[in-house]
Amino acid sequence: MTRSGNTRSDNTPSVTKRHRKALLAGVVGLALAGVVAGQFVPPLNGPVAAQITTSQPAGTFSFADIVEKVSPAVVSVKVKKDAGNEQMAMGGDLGGNVPPQIEQFLKRFGFGDGQGPMGPGGPGMGPRGGHGPKGEFRGERPVVGQGSGFIISADGYVVTNNHVVDGADEVDVTTTDGKEYVAKVIGTDPRTDVALLKIENANNLPWVKLADGAPRVGDWVIAVGNPFGLGGTVTAGIVSARGRDIGSGPYDDFIQIDAPINRGNSGGPTFSLNGEVIGMNTAIVSPSGGNVGIAFAIPSETVKTVVAQLRDKGSVARGYIGVQIQPVTEDLASGLGIKDAEGALVAQVQPNTPGAKAGLKAGDVIVKVNEDAIKDARDLTRKVGLMKPGTEIKLSLIRETKPMTLSLTLDQLPTEQQMAARSGAPQSEDDATGGNKDLPRLGLQLAPSKSVQGAGGEGVVVTGVDPNGAAAQRGFKTGDVILKVGDKAVSTPKDVRDGLAAAKAENRKAVLIQVKNGEGVRFVAITLDAKAKG
Repeated sequence: MTRSGNTRSDNTPSVTKRHRKALLAGVVGLALAGVVAGQFVPPLNGPVAAQITTSQPAGTFSFADIVEKVSPAVVSVKVKKDAGNEQMAMGGDLGGNVPPQIEQFLKRFGFGDGQGPMGPGGPGMGPRGGHGPKGEFRGERPVVGQGSGFIISADGYVVTNNHVVDGADEVDVTTTDGKEYVAKVIGTDPRTDVALLKIENANNLPWVKLADGAPRVGDWVIAVGNPFGLGGTVTAGIVSARGRDIGSGPYDDFIQIDAPINRGNSGGPTFSLNGEVIGMNTAIVSPSGGNVGIAFAIPSETVKTVVAQLRDKGSVARGYIGVQIQPVTEDLASGLGIKDAEGALVAQVQPNTPGAKAGLKAGDVIVKVNEDAIKDARDLTRKVGLMKPGTEIKLSLIRETKPMTLSLTLDQLPTEQQMAARSGAPQSEDDATGGNKDLPRLGLQLAPSKSVQGAGGEGVVVTGVDPNGAAAQRGFKTGDVILKVGDKAVSTPKDVRDGLAAAKAENRKAVLIQVKNGEGVRFVAITLDAKAKG
């Protein structure tokens, strides 16, 4: 039994002074060995400084030299926007450091319920009305939001988060020495939450470099930003994980770090120990709204690719093959006769697309793009999405257990409306509802299992899941097979739609859906309230 307070557990052995001294000696010894071996203080190279020389006494370590060199390139980003807009920078129903596409992820963990420091009453939510100097009413007062950013060129290009400047009427940038500049929004990319600004009439500004390589899990990192609008602050920690998918979209590839990230750090940089930016801070998960939680940063590789297009064109054009894909589960791998559950399974090929012209077929498993191995469907989406339209690529795939190679030229990713028109599907609806406004929007794309090689001969396979839909909130994933809706077996998307409509006609509040995946068979209850969020 463990007691609260400062008392120890009844089963915990006491630690004598001699033991404590021995433990401390061991820790100090390890720290000294790390410094002597040069493991903690690599040289700082790149645009921000010449090589750092460490004049620190033996046995001590500090980030001060690195911070001193990189901090001048980190800025505070202040935005003004009309209070009538739905979401202000650093505002919204979840408060600071939360881009809109991550809200569903946070809500699943109980954060962002509109209460407390993460709610709409948090910092940055200004008064809604105001009066002029003569007492006249001037309607809603402009809302001020605060974020961070960093300069990437001497002529004043600044990178920050899209959700920091989204809908901004004015953008001001303040450097660590207090100088204020007016900035222009060059372009934004909501899909990756990256925005590019340009300081007007700037030259000779301090800047930092985006890293070419990815950090390793366990590497030290330093986060610099402007939390709470107090001015530049620094925190340190390590890379906890890479490649995090938090369900915010098809391009999720976040770096997870444990360096404390506070409200207002959105858009700020995370540095490696050589002074290069390895990621841009974009979100935190915290029960209190403070820095005790999990922080996510957009990798520098993604930022660099997006910024290059924003700088050239003001927008991002993504590569497009023209196929619906799904992960290769263990069951699908067995059904396809392949050894490893890796790669992306082609569920459907859209007509008149690069994939169709190259000869891709449903049932093909894409295992490589050029020489890069494809881990899963998300990996393929991300790799192709970061390529420019017109790029020629080579796809290595497995068709009916035999390896083969196809070449194609990427098209430009169409808008959602264009995709809906191409597929013949109703706009803003999914295959599960067929545009029936009386049915709940599940956010599922479906196909008969018989039409997808390796999916089996029964049920309807899920080929796509909207992360903001009702089905995603109830755990549906790409590759799941729907066996029954209510008490009726299904074999086509229409059967699913008819099952939902039948339950609705019987005035049921919910319908049970039987689902099968690699973990087994389960029932999921879907509410039939068509007005429910989803």
